[in-house]
Amino acid sequence: MSDLAAGPADPVSVPAKPNRVGQVPAGRTHTGQVPTEQTHAGQVPVEPNGAGQVPAGRTRAGPPPVRRALLLLVVGLAGFVTTLDNTVVTVALPTIQTELGASLATLEWVVTGYVLTFAGLMLAGGRLADVYGRRKVLLAGLVVFTLASLAAGLAGSAGALVAARLVQGCGAALILPAMLAVVSVGNDDRRRSVGVAVWMASGAGALALGPVVGGYLTQHAHWSWVFLLNVPLGAAVIALAAVAVPESRDDTAARVDVPGVAASVVVLSAGTFGLTFGAELGWTSPVILAALAVSAVTAVVFVAVERLGRDPMVDLELFRARAFTGGVVAQVLWGLGVNGVFFFTALFLQGVLGFSPTASGLAFVPLALLVVVVTPLVPALEGRLGASRTVALGLVLVAAGMVAVAFLRPGDGWAELLPAVCVIGIGSALTMPLGSAVLGAVPETRAGVAGGVFSVAREVSGLFGIALIGVIVSGSATFTAGYSTGLLTAAALVAAGAAVSLVSLR
Repeated sequence: MSDLAAGPADPVSVPAKPNRVGQVPAGRTHTGQVPTEQTHAGQVPVEPNGAGQVPAGRTRAGPPPVRRALLLLVVGLAGFVTTLDNTVVTVALPTIQTELGASLATLEWVVTGYVLTFAGLMLAGGRLADVYGRRKVLLAGLVVFTLASLAAGLAGSAGALVAARLVQGCGAALILPAMLAVVSVGNDDRRRSVGVAVWMASGAGALALGPVVGGYLTQHAHWSWVFLLNVPLGAAVIALAAVAVPESRDDTAARVDVPGVAASVVVLSAGTFGLTFGAELGWTSPVILAALAVSAVTAVVFVAVERLGRDPMVDLELFRARAFTGGVVAQVLWGLGVNGVFFFTALFLQGVLGFSPTASGLAFVPLALLVVVVTPLVPALEGRLGASRTVALGLVLVAAGMVAVAFLRPGDGWAELLPAVCVIGIGSALTMPLGSAVLGAVPETRAGVAGGVFSVAREVSGLFGIALIGVIVSGSATFTAGYSTGLLTAAALVAAGAAVSLVSLR
């Protein structure tokens, strides 16, 4: 029988008590029943190990194949629309500025407003998914995102557009952690890996298509369709999710940790604001210093609240799991390096290599296509090498590709650039098991928060990376020298992530 239709684990009756992270060891619960995860299809018996997973050789009851395929389609489409909205708008900004009479500062808020609420609310979104139900929160996020997209497309002023973008980010902050939790809960390692692979491939496709779609719609239709495109897509995902996504929640959670949620929102929002506008306003400006100080002080408060809380939003005991902590650290190092450099890559391609704007946009397409093509092959490779070596190999390839780009000079073209881009694309695909390892290292009751932590690490580390590489570039004699130094620094950070993965994901 295939793993999609495997039968439930056999019940076991042995005494047990909860451990420090709220798990119940293999065997009986306090009611004498096998631990369960409640879904629409009923209870799925499991026999968890120390991380809340089913041990090797045991399988869980999965959804029927058709429903499983629909669920993966939901994951792919949800990941696509939320990532697309991060990239599709940039090409339309000049037209938006002309038609709405927006200032340059307002245009920046059109882009960063989405990132601000997206990053600021993701931890809260993850915990809400655990407490109130992952399906319910996913659907709520999709509805909010779709309605905000409609409002953005119909906006008649720059202020209304910025407000709609802020609300869009709120919806995306509910979607992403709930979606990752849906991928994790009730699934064995193989099904979880497939779900994460679909999410990664859809995101890569959105990154490649975003500028192309945005440019085409702006030129041949109207800039509003950059946002209105999300409406039919969002409606389709809502309909599919209502049918395909099973409900699950943390039944041990008595309430939402309001102080923890509030502190996390302040930490992430203030930090995101400071990192986003630091280069423009000046890193020593009172506004930026105040934002970063508020973020740092509130972070200390957040840790104290979570340590003392009876039902914390982020149980700090989760970080005792080596795979969880190591995976998050590796994700941070990847974000610091890769996202920080890519922000300046378009400037390098056009200003140093002499690419046209269209050609510089097309330079990212082979990378994204390789992620889409190679990612489905990664689970088989992971089965042979293991998650640690697969992820480490991927990060080493990414670092090697970045080093190759660092030595490009004026006069170089596609022949010199393309091999490095392809190596980075293949390496990025091989990092897919990183997300699966992080999600699989925690109890399923905390799957939403785990997805939130992983997503926050991805987003916020990228902002730190942009700030770090920006300091290196601005402090160099020429842009070319600064970009090359920044690339080598970024490659070193990614290589450090490979070392962390090799040790922690075993």
